[in-house]
Amino acid sequence: MAIDHQEALSSSSPASSSFHPCSAVRHFYVAVDRLLFKMDTLVDLLGVTGRRPFLPVVLCCNSRDELDAVYSAVSNLTFISSFPLYSDQSETERASVLENFRQSTIRWNQNANAHPDDGVDPDNQKSCMIVVTYACLPFITLGEAPLAARVLINYELPSKKETYLRRISTCLAADGIVINMVVGGEVVILKGLEESSGLIVAEMPINISEIL
Repeated sequence: MAIDHQEALSSSSPASSSFHPCSAVRHFYVAVDRLLFKMDTLVDLLGVTGRRPFLPVVLCCNSRDELDAVYSAVSNLTFISSFPLYSDQSETERASVLENFRQSTIRWNQNANAHPDDGVDPDNQKSCMIVVTYACLPFITLGEAPLAARVLINYELPSKKETYLRRISTCLAADGIVINMVVGGEVVILKGLEESSGLIVAEMPINISEIL
């Protein structure tokens, strides 16, 4: 993973992140040299984060086309169970995906300190990830519960503050972690989100276990 834009991002970080009720949420960025390397960087990132037993992850894209591409790239990873949420899914299939994910969050909360070598079959310790677009997030107003993931990965940054905040409130547990993937000119978008929302977005540490 290439980290190139720390100086550009840190120069405009406000001192408070009280914009959101989940004040313990922490925000990080991973800067990618070129768009060409973005998918490989995502797979590398999941290769580290996704090996935590039972870790619940939500990955957000901006479009269905990007969702399809991302899901195709991650669906064969053996250490993580991935599920897409589509706008044209049947209600039964959607409910099944959401329920499977919520069961994963329960297992994570019960086994947060577990390790793959604790004597449990690794196939039963897989991380669980939902790949979703904004349009397919749970509808809180219609009675769907938040996802309460440990990690939210913004594979594509939203351009609007409101979209960014809704992703957080809908996807993350109170002490969750946001990882923003940033390519080139997207640094400007992230700086805008910092300034308009009172965010502090830190550089992703090399040792990811420090934040998990």
